Amino acid sequence: MLEAVHPRTWFRGPQPLSLPGAAPRLVLVDGSGFIFRAYHAIPPMTRPDGIHVNAVFGFCNMISRLIKDHTGSHIAVIFDAGSKTFRNRLYDKYKAQRPEPPPELVPQFGLIREATRAFGLPSIELADWEADDLIAAYAKAVKEMGGEAIIVSSDKDLMQLIGPSVTMLDPMKNTPIGLAEVEAKFGVTPDKVIEVQALIGDSVDNVPGVPGIGPKGAAQLINEYGTLEAVLAAAPDMKPGKRRESLIEFADAARISKQLVILRDDAPLPEPIENFVVKHWDEATLSAFLDAQNFKSIKQRLAITETQQATTAAPPSEAAPFAGYSTITNEDTLASLIAIARAAGRFALDMQTDDRNSLHGNIVGIAVATAPGQAAYIPLGHNLSLDDAPQLATAQVLGALKDLLADPAVLKIFHDAKYGTEILARAGITNITPLDDTMLISYAQDAGLHGHERDDLALLHLNHTPQTYDSISGSGRNRLAFANVPLPRATSYAGEAADITLRLWELLKPQLRPNKALALYELTEKKLIPILTAMEFAGVMVDRDDLQSMSVEFGARMADIETEIHKLAGQSFNVGSPKQLGEILFDVLKLPGGKKSKLGAWGTDSSVLEALAEAGHEIAQRVTDWRQLSKLKSTYADALINQIDPQTGRVHTNFAMAATTTGRLSSNDPNLQNIPIRTTEGARIRKAFISAPGHKLISADYSQIELRLLAHVANIPALKESFAAGEDIHARTASEVFGVPMEGMDSATRRRAKAINFGIIYGISAFGLARQLGISAGEAKIYIDAYFKRYPEIRAYMDNTKEQARIDGFVLTPFGRRCWVPRIKDKMPQLRAYAERQAINAPLQGGAADIIKRAMVKLPATLKAANLSARLLLQVHDELLFEAPDDEAEATAAIAQATMQDAVAISVPLTVETGIGTNWGAAH
Repeated sequence: MLEAVHPRTWFRGPQPLSLPGAAPRLVLVDGSGFIFRAYHAIPPMTRPDGIHVNAVFGFCNMISRLIKDHTGSHIAVIFDAGSKTFRNRLYDKYKAQRPEPPPELVPQFGLIREATRAFGLPSIELADWEADDLIAAYAKAVKEMGGEAIIVSSDKDLMQLIGPSVTMLDPMKNTPIGLAEVEAKFGVTPDKVIEVQALIGDSVDNVPGVPGIGPKGAAQLINEYGTLEAVLAAAPDMKPGKRRESLIEFADAARISKQLVILRDDAPLPEPIENFVVKHWDEATLSAFLDAQNFKSIKQRLAITETQQATTAAPPSEAAPFAGYSTITNEDTLASLIAIARAAGRFALDMQTDDRNSLHGNIVGIAVATAPGQAAYIPLGHNLSLDDAPQLATAQVLGALKDLLADPAVLKIFHDAKYGTEILARAGITNITPLDDTMLISYAQDAGLHGHERDDLALLHLNHTPQTYDSISGSGRNRLAFANVPLPRATSYAGEAADITLRLWELLKPQLRPNKALALYELTEKKLIPILTAMEFAGVMVDRDDLQSMSVEFGARMADIETEIHKLAGQSFNVGSPKQLGEILFDVLKLPGGKKSKLGAWGTDSSVLEALAEAGHEIAQRVTDWRQLSKLKSTYADALINQIDPQTGRVHTNFAMAATTTGRLSSNDPNLQNIPIRTTEGARIRKAFISAPGHKLISADYSQIELRLLAHVANIPALKESFAAGEDIHARTASEVFGVPMEGMDSATRRRAKAINFGIIYGISAFGLARQLGISAGEAKIYIDAYFKRYPEIRAYMDNTKEQARIDGFVLTPFGRRCWVPRIKDKMPQLRAYAERQAINAPLQGGAADIIKRAMVKLPATLKAANLSARLLLQVHDELLFEAPDDEAEATAAIAQATMQDAVAISVPLTVETGIGTNWGAAH
C-alpha cells in the first residue's frame, strides 16, 4: 500500500494555493493502475450485500493517503474509458491477448469512480483514448502554463514523459522515478524510450516489436543510431546475422509498434486544468459513500464521525428511479413503444454500436426513453443465449422507426447527435428531423465551465452516477463486446443512457433562453450537425505516392543538414544519437553549458540546443532543424499513410463540437489542425492532400480575422480606417507606432509591427516579444508601450474585459457566446494571469469561431442556389477547404468568398482570400 513519503523525496512538498508566484503543480493519478494494484494487494472482502469491495477499499486507502501526504496545487484521477481506442484501428491485435478482469473486480470499477468523486477529486476519462494519452496531454498542458506534473504511477509506458517539468512516483514502492531511473531501466533518456519500446515490443499489450531484440540490444542500437528509422535504414549494412535479418523482415512491425507506444499529447482535454484545483472532500458525501461500503476503518482514520445529509443539489425525492427498463423483442411491444413516443411528441434515443468510429460502427441496439424512468432497449446485433427471446431483425426495426424519426411532429433527442445521426445514416436513415442534442445544449451555455459528456452532466445536474461501460462489459483481454453483453445488463445500461439524455433535456433546454444562448444553439451549433456529418463522410483524398516521396524528400534534406553539421563539427557522427551529439558538442567542440546525467551522458534536449543556438553556435540550430524535419517526417509524411481509410481511399477526420472553451471546432484522428501554418514544410504537407480526378480543391481563408474583431470590439478608429481602406495593416501599425512613413518601409520594421499586432491578442509579454524578434526585453517593452500609447482603446478593452470577467465569471463574444473563465479570481498569480489572457483573447478567438460557423451554415444553401455541386471537406482554424468539379472551381471560390465575407455584419470589412489547385498546398 501507499505509505507516507516525505514530500522532498519527489517534489518540493504541498504549497498553498495563495502562495505568490507559485506555478501550478498538477498531480496526475493513474487511476486504472491503482485499481489493479489495489485489487491484488487486498485480500477478498465483501460488503453486507455480497458485492466484492477489496479493490475499492485499497483504492480508498491509496487515494486518501496520497491526498494527505502528496498534494500539489491541482489533482486529477485518470481512468481508461474502457472501450477500444484509435490504436485498435491502427493494429487490430493491440491488447488482444490481455485476460479478462476477474469477475469479482468488474462490479468494483463503477464504485471506484464513485469513490474518486466522493473524495472530491475529478474522475477523468475519454472514449477512444487511453488514460496514458490523457496524462500525456495534461502534462503537456501544465508545462505550457509554466507548471509541473507529477504522475503517480509505475507504468513504464509513462516514463517517456519524464523531463525537467515531469516526474513520476511509484505508489507501491514509494520511490521517485526520474531521468536516472528511466536510463537505468531502458538504457536511454526518456525522449528515446519510444524508440526502444518500438524495437522490443510488449507481449502484455501485444505490441509486436522486432523478434530477437531485447531491452539491452535495443538500447545499444538507439544509442548508436539515434532513432528507430535510423536503425532500420542502417540494417542492410549491418553485420550478417539474425539481428540484421529481423530488422529487415520486421521493419513495418517496428514502425507500427512505435505508433502504438507513443503517447498522444494532443489528446483532447475532457476538462480544463483549472477545474482540478485541490479542495477538501465534502464530509457528508464521503461519509455516505464509506458507510455504504462498510469501510469503518477508513472512516475512523479520516476522523469522519457520522453520516450527514449531502449538501450537493439533488433532484426531488419523488424523481423516478434509473431502473426498470424493458427489452423490446417482438413486433407488438415495438409498435407500442413507437405509439407512446409519437403520443409524447418527443423521445430520447441512444445508439449502441460496435465501434466509436461512425464510419465503421454498426448498430448493436437502440435505446428509447419516452419519460423519466421509462425507457426500452431494442437489441439488434446481440449474440443471444438460449434463454433469450429472439431479437427482431435490424431491417424490420429500422423500417418501423424510419417514419417516427422523420415525423416533424416528434422531437428526437440525442446526446452527441452527430455521432447518432451518422450511425443511422450508414444504416439508411438520413431524414431525422427535428432533433435536439443535450451535449450542444450544455456547450452553448457553459463552454469552459465543465465537461459536456453525458456522465459528467448526469452527476452535475441529476446527482446521479451512471453505470460505466466497464461495469457491464468488463475490461482488458476478457472485455465483452457489447453484442455479447447479456441482455438484462445491456438493457439496464442503454436504457439508463437514453433516460439520462431525456432528463438532461428537460432540465437544460429551458435554461437556454434565460442564459441568452437559444439563438446560438438553434441557429449555429445545431445547424452544423448535418454539415459536419457530410464533411466527415466526404473525407479528403491524399496522395500516397507523394507522402512516400515527401518522406524521401525530408530524409534527403535531413542528409544535407547532416553534411553541414558534420562540417561544423569537423567530423562525421550520427546526428540522431544523443550520446554522439553530446560528445561532439561538449567534448570535441568544448561548447559551454553542458550537463551530464547520472549515467554520464551529456544532455542534448531542445532546451540545451536552444540555449546554445541563442548563444550563436550554428551547429545547435542546425541540429534543431534536423530534429524538426525528422518529427515532420514521422508525424505526417510517414503516419498519414496509415490514416487512409481502406474503404474510401480518403482520410476522414472527426470534428469535435464541444471540446474547446471558445466555440472553436477541433479535429482528431487525424488532427489536421496541427499541420504547420505558412512554413515550407507545412506547404509541402498540404501538397499531399489532393483533389479527386476531374476536381479541384478550393481554399477560402479569413484574413487577419482576430485583428479585425479587435478593431471592432475595442472600437479603434485608426485600425477601422485602415481595414476599410484595404491598407497593409502591419505597415500602417508600424507607421503609427514607430513614426515612419509607409512608403518604402523596410521588411524588418513591418515584421516588428506584425509581431506586436498578433502578440497583443494573446497577451504577449515584453520578454516573449523580445525572444520572437531577437531584441532586448527593454526594447520590446518600448515597442509595446508605444503601441498602447497609439492605440489606448486596446488597453481600455483589455482592462474592461478582465473586470467584466471577474464580475460575471465569463466573457461574451461579439455574437453572444459565453466563454467561461473559471480561474479569473485565482489566488495564484500565474493562474490568474493565464485566465486574464484567456478572457482577453476569448471574445476574439470565439468571435472568429462564431463567424466561420455561421458561414458554414449558410454555404450549403448558397452553393445549391448557384447550382454548384462543391463539397465542403475541412475546417481548419480560419480556413475552409472545398472540392469541386474542374468547371465549377472558379464559381465555387467566388460563392465561398462572398458567403464568408457576408456571414456577419461588423464595423470593419471581413476579407477572405481564396485559392484553387489540385492539392491543398497549391490552393492555400
